[in-house]
Amino acid sequence: MSMTQVWSNDKVFAVTPIQAGPCVITQVKSKAKDGYESLQLAYGDRKEKNIKKPQLGHFKASGVKPAHVKEFRLETAANFKTGDVISAGVFAAGDVINVSGTAKGKGFQGVVKRHGFHGFRKTHGNKDQERMGGSIGPKGPAHVFKGTRMGGRMGGKRITTTNLEIISVDEENNIILVKGAVPGAINSLIMVSGKGELKVNMKKEIIAEPVVEAEEINPEVSETEKIEEVKEEVKEETKVEETPIENTEESK
Repeated sequence: MSMTQVWSNDKVFAVTPIQAGPCVITQVKSKAKDGYESLQLAYGDRKEKNIKKPQLGHFKASGVKPAHVKEFRLETAANFKTGDVISAGVFAAGDVINVSGTAKGKGFQGVVKRHGFHGFRKTHGNKDQERMGGSIGPKGPAHVFKGTRMGGRMGGKRITTTNLEIISVDEENNIILVKGAVPGAINSLIMVSGKGELKVNMKKEIIAEPVVEAEEINPEVSETEKIEEVKEEVKEETKVEETPIENTEESK
């Protein structure tokens, strides 16, 4: 999604909406078996014909056919199991997160755009030299040092933006609003990480609550008893309607 803005009292914040989940845990790696602890998360949906058979067998336990799979290192990975779902509800407004993604590729660019060079004067003999890089090497060593800022390919690299604040969380649609810009183009894949306790299956708990409350209201009345009560009421109404018709015939 593209950036937008939200108001909070008298302040306006530029925010980036991020679709954060639902992500399903497809594998739990342990230190004893794999040498380190981590969680493998799956996101999105993909057609079965576009997934290789070994991967289909791997995802069979979790019951998903994801479009993206990513691994996250976690010291408490043993507390989770395959099939658990992580949603946007794990975040809260005010949390500070880090967002990693691939920056937009901008192609070959000069030193003014790539490194922010000032450029030369537009007068006094500087014809066609306004955006040139200038001298690149010292006279003594007579070679170009490594790391010299020059023109070249810009963007397309892995970037992590740190200390981004969450303004609000939409748990129903799994969308979080992050203050400021995040790396990557619109609809690109990014990784969001933060400090705190990781919770799973939060939506299942929310859905199960009203069902329990509905059962506690009338736990003794069953559906069959309700149907019999309705039938008896209908019979009584029909008897009341038939009696006046018989009386009228006798009087005639």
